[in-house]
Amino acid sequence: MKKFVTLFLLSVCMMLTLTACGSTEATTSSPPQSQNGVAEKSAPEAEEQKADGNSKILVAYFSCTGNTKTLAENAADVLKADLYEIVPEKKYTSEDLNYKDESTRATVEQKDNSARPAINGKVSSFEKYDTIVIAYPIWWGQAPRIIDTFLESYDFSDKKIIPICTSASSDIGSSADALHNLCSASANWVDGKRFSKDTSKQELEQWFSSHQIQSGK
Repeated sequence: MKKFVTLFLLSVCMMLTLTACGSTEATTSSPPQSQNGVAEKSAPEAEEQKADGNSKILVAYFSCTGNTKTLAENAADVLKADLYEIVPEKKYTSEDLNYKDESTRATVEQKDNSARPAINGKVSSFEKYDTIVIAYPIWWGQAPRIIDTFLESYDFSDKKIIPICTSASSDIGSSADALHNLCSASANWVDGKRFSKDTSKQELEQWFSSHQIQSGK
């Protein structure tokens, strides 16, 4: 009788052990559940977006308020050009741009012909571009000094340069002439133009075509 009881108890223990193992395997093999009981799917890895960089035209721009950025992006789209933002190492604040205060950063820089604000980053393979569009806002009648920094950072020999700018009221004026003096004498400067922030892509395309500037691809 004792032998029978012992065998019965061993059988029960084995059954309980197998049941527990089966429960554990089911739990670990099931997909993770959200709070509402629906199985969650693993999120796909984000695809890295890269510009192909095959254009022979570069649109380089500096923008603080976004107006010149919009113009530059539209110009790059029309010309199928590569786009490069000129980013200052020390970004400009709204107070820096207060033209009513003679002590603000931008005012002091614009009055100093030797001021060269540092740029964060470089244009990769600059030598491959044969045409450079430079887009900038008008500050105190001239291009921001950081554009001077950009022009003095690369060799523009034999490259075509097209200055375009944005302004609430001022025309491109002498700003392009001042920039011209900073580049190699062999650089081919095209007469620039001021555009409003609302200039359409069609208007830009017509203007570029009138200056024999075609798509870069």
